[in-house]
Amino acid sequence: MPLLLPDIQELEIVEEDIDEQVHAKLIVWNDDINSFDWVIESLMTVCDHTHEQAAQCAWIIHTKGKYAVKSGPLSEMRPMREALVDRGIG
Repeated sequence: MPLLLPDIQELEIVEEDIDEQVHAKLIVWNDDINSFDWVIESLMTVCDHTHEQAAQCAWIIHTKGKYAVKSGPLSEMRPMREALVDRGIG
């Protein structure tokens, strides 16, 4: 029995921005250089965290060694990463 395929009249190619589809996590590592206050201020400024969110992130970074402080499309995470690195946060 032959396989019946639908009659294809036109093939549409849709180009999508792959970068927008990639889900990324922005991870901050603990260090002995940056103060809690500086990390909190930086997360509030760069990642738009509330003071409470930033303080919780800073505490987790300090106790666990690293933490994903933000997640979203790669195109949004890259500039935030660069801004944190410019502030001396890795």
